[in-house]
Amino acid sequence: MANDRPESATQLATQFARSVTRALQSRAVRLGFSPGQFPVLLELWEEEGLTQRQLLDRVDVEQATMANTLARMERDGLIERRVHPRDKRAQQIFLTEKARTMREEALVLVREAEDAVLSGFRRFEKELLKEYIRWAIANARKL
Repeated sequence: MANDRPESATQLATQFARSVTRALQSRAVRLGFSPGQFPVLLELWEEEGLTQRQLLDRVDVEQATMANTLARMERDGLIERRVHPRDKRAQQIFLTEKARTMREEALVLVREAEDAVLSGFRRFEKELLKEYIRWAIANARKL
């Protein structure tokens, strides 16, 4: 079935993001995390003890989205919050043992999802696509 609507970059980017999310969701459910939680996991695998504000800056989502994501991660046993030692109003976010031990398998699942979505692409085409996406994101952040 042909699509008679004009294809804008925005429409294509949205469809691409949804496709990647679906591909990851079908794999991530096995480990007990969701695609929206993955960027937070990535940051915490690199550095635990970040505050919600630091995660907001690194993941680049809205405050309400981050608050909801962290609440779900806490509910799912992936993170725990501790009072910041120097600022009693802030909380630091730490991974649970469950989240720490899933790192390698989660990274494999993400690669599998990406490979599925980019099936048929040659290596240089994948790298070029990622470079274009990074470029567009950088431009959007300037707005």
